[in-house]
Amino acid sequence: MRNWLVLLCPCVLGAALHLWHLWLRSPPPPRASGPSAAGQSALFPQWKFSHYDVVVGVLSARNNHELRNVIRNTWLKHLLQHPTLSQRVLVKFIIGARGCEVPVEDREDPYSCRLLNITNPVLNQEIEAFNFPEDTSSSRLSEDQVVSVSFRVLYPIVITSLGVFYDANDVGFQRNITVKLYQAEQEEALFVARFSPPSCGIQVNKLWYKPVEQFILPESFEGTIVWESQDLHGLLSRNLHRVTVNDGGGVLRVITAGEGTLPHEFMEGVEGVAGGFIYTIQEGDALLRSLHSRPQRLSNHIQDLRVEDALLQEESSIYDDIVFVDVVDTYRNVPAKLLNFYRWTVETTSFGLLLKTDDDCYIDLEAVFNRIAQKNLNGPNFWWGNFRLNWAVDRTGKWQELEYPSPAYPAFACGSGYVISKDIVDWLAGNSGRLKTYQGEDVSMGIWMAAIGPKRHQDSLWLCEKTCETGMLSSPQYSPQELSRLWELKELCGDPCQCEAKVQ
Repeated sequence: MRNWLVLLCPCVLGAALHLWHLWLRSPPPPRASGPSAAGQSALFPQWKFSHYDVVVGVLSARNNHELRNVIRNTWLKHLLQHPTLSQRVLVKFIIGARGCEVPVEDREDPYSCRLLNITNPVLNQEIEAFNFPEDTSSSRLSEDQVVSVSFRVLYPIVITSLGVFYDANDVGFQRNITVKLYQAEQEEALFVARFSPPSCGIQVNKLWYKPVEQFILPESFEGTIVWESQDLHGLLSRNLHRVTVNDGGGVLRVITAGEGTLPHEFMEGVEGVAGGFIYTIQEGDALLRSLHSRPQRLSNHIQDLRVEDALLQEESSIYDDIVFVDVVDTYRNVPAKLLNFYRWTVETTSFGLLLKTDDDCYIDLEAVFNRIAQKNLNGPNFWWGNFRLNWAVDRTGKWQELEYPSPAYPAFACGSGYVISKDIVDWLAGNSGRLKTYQGEDVSMGIWMAAIGPKRHQDSLWLCEKTCETGMLSSPQYSPQELSRLWELKELCGDPCQCEAKVQ
């Protein structure tokens, strides 16, 4: 008996050690990504840890139910019914767990969640943009020939006059100064006022003003006022920190480079003021009505968000194909959505490649797999897409970039679709808390990738624009109806681009 024990003990010990080793190698339990632990059981399904050749992440807005359903009934349905691909690919929609609590009408712009904080607007009168301290020590005659200040319009205004400082030591006006208003990124001035001894305008408080052509500067207008001295000596100017801005109750915001909101080269000359401007608020009655109805609008919006939350919970429970990430779902937060999804994939799945696309894109996954096999598109540190090179940085509009200082972005792949290797996803997930986000997820990805220099594989079949090309892997910016039609043509003829003519 003792001999049997001697023989069995090493076996038992070996089995125990093997089981312990397997336990150490086993993946941690999946962690749902969401706003709070309390809500996770309701919002986030418990994902099964499995291995996939490709994980597909589809960026989707919370209210894009129709686009998601079209995908479920077209290329995703085809994938799930495919005898081999269905086991090799995992597809998840990426959605922010929270909606913006500010109604669109009350935001500074439709792309963020920042409240348009207008209170007690100054209506039916002209407003001097700047107040200056009584002491004259804050004004100085500098050597600066050019001084500028940039601003953003949050509600429509009309600039009626441009002005310059006068020198109390001079008798009358003894200078030659040109004042110009530029729209951001435009080389030609919208209007100009020229001041000289024989034509100095009207003196108001501490400035000389001249009227300018009046037209409405709309909401979200961004501009720069530039003072240029035509004399050998410089301008009389003041530091912005010693100036009080009259924002009319919140309709105007001065943008300073010191706050980090604009790259320094976006400014003309030296930042400061060498004068001022006078403006009026437009559509005052409409503004008052909007402010009066804001509380009720906010209440209705909160109710709508609750309904939307319930619909998303129901959708997620039915289809089990949504990853809710801990982000307020707005356009400006799309890069953060993507980083959260990368972290989710690393924590909950095993995979070889990751394909990112959008919910308004046509995707041909069979063509993607065929191309991977034909071109041997795999390996570490690998990025496959259609790359934009030397793409100019926009400073205004939907793609406004105020964080990246260079005039052009590093190479980035079009957002309709690209593929990255797992080690890149691991790096992005591991550094997600430290990576800075920029105005769009595609350019953010390019900036992040510039740090590690992946091997880029250029492929023009990841289309950047809404068009149809034979053999295309992806194509963007379709409506639900257009996506359905495109897939119908593909199923009918195999090539949706060549099929249209045959059907007609």
